[in-house]
Amino acid sequence: MKEVQVLEARRTAPNSRGRTRTEGGAVAVDRIRVAAYCRVSTDDDDQLGSFESQKLYYEEKIFANKEWVSAGIFADEAITGTKVDKRDGFQAMIQKCKDGEIDLILTKSISRFARNTLDTLQYVRMLRERNIAIFFEKENINTLDMNGELLLTIMSSLAQQEVESLSANVKMGLKMKMKRGEMIGFNGCLGYDYNPDDKSLSVNEEEADIVRFIYDMYIQGYGTTTIAKRLIELGKKNKKGEISWHTHGVMGIIKNEKYKGDILLGKTFTTDPISKRRLANMGEEDQFYIRDHHEAIVSREIWDEAEQIRLKRSVNKVVETTGNRERYTRQYAFSSMCECAFCGDKLTRRTLHSSSKYEKPVWKCMNATKHGISNCPNCKSIDENILEGAFLEAFSLLAGNFDDCWM
Repeated sequence: MKEVQVLEARRTAPNSRGRTRTEGGAVAVDRIRVAAYCRVSTDDDDQLGSFESQKLYYEEKIFANKEWVSAGIFADEAITGTKVDKRDGFQAMIQKCKDGEIDLILTKSISRFARNTLDTLQYVRMLRERNIAIFFEKENINTLDMNGELLLTIMSSLAQQEVESLSANVKMGLKMKMKRGEMIGFNGCLGYDYNPDDKSLSVNEEEADIVRFIYDMYIQGYGTTTIAKRLIELGKKNKKGEISWHTHGVMGIIKNEKYKGDILLGKTFTTDPISKRRLANMGEEDQFYIRDHHEAIVSREIWDEAEQIRLKRSVNKVVETTGNRERYTRQYAFSSMCECAFCGDKLTRRTLHSSSKYEKPVWKCMNATKHGISNCPNCKSIDENILEGAFLEAFSLLAGNFDDCWM
């Protein structure tokens, strides 16, 4: 057997031992350019204190190591960790990495770097290709020293699971507050002033006159475009204090139940904690309707009359779209495809005994769900299994007839 000559490795990874250069025929080692990344998710005083402590900690840590030189402390304050494109400090650091100005990144933990498994792996791979290491202190992981990505994948998955669990707890807490009738996420409403201390609404008479004017014109037969133009001509200001009115803004006032003294909580919902996509709630989540919640600006009779006019005018309108999403296109198989046999309104999906072993999805009349059982007293909940069975039976019959046509 022939002798095998071993050629020992003589080069070192740039980020583990520094970069090499030649000076007057001698080989010198540059100091490693080290950057640090820190982040806090909220703007609480305690968190901001931790934020400043993190920056000071990394400044001292880098200064104390003679083989390191600072490449900058990058930080994002009160920013979510689930979406890296929203973090300016993070993106600035990545850009410096692409420009070849950073050799090593220090960060407290995987969850500080990113709470999205996909983002974590994407940036780790991109930086490894450039021989740039990330050192996660809590997990004691150096991405250039790793043998495979299994450990990092597991750790980042746990970080993402922590976000999803936290989101579920927050969602449950908000739902409990809405059940108690507390206002959540109120962004302002023409005609009302909001008191954040007791979360109450009080009528702003100057703005309320504009609201009454809109309802009066609408009931008289004027369209929302005409009303918007008239408001501009009269120099009426919107909630932002601007003389700017549009059709959708006027229609938003006409449709808003707050003006008759009621309030509907849970009008929108977040699809998931990673994308944070927010959609109008058309039956995916529970809503909470409170009658006579605050002082009304228009009478219930006037509001109902305007609503009847609006519904009558919208019967023959084409379904509106927002981006690629149709207004009535939902996530469940039977969404917007089933109608109540008694009132003709759409059926909406609800979950009975949620968060228990008796959890069961059913479909209910949206009219009765939103406005009370008195609006559709004969409606009953339909078990989703019954709908699925009926569909499969109908599809089987249709498929059988289709085969007969081609025989």
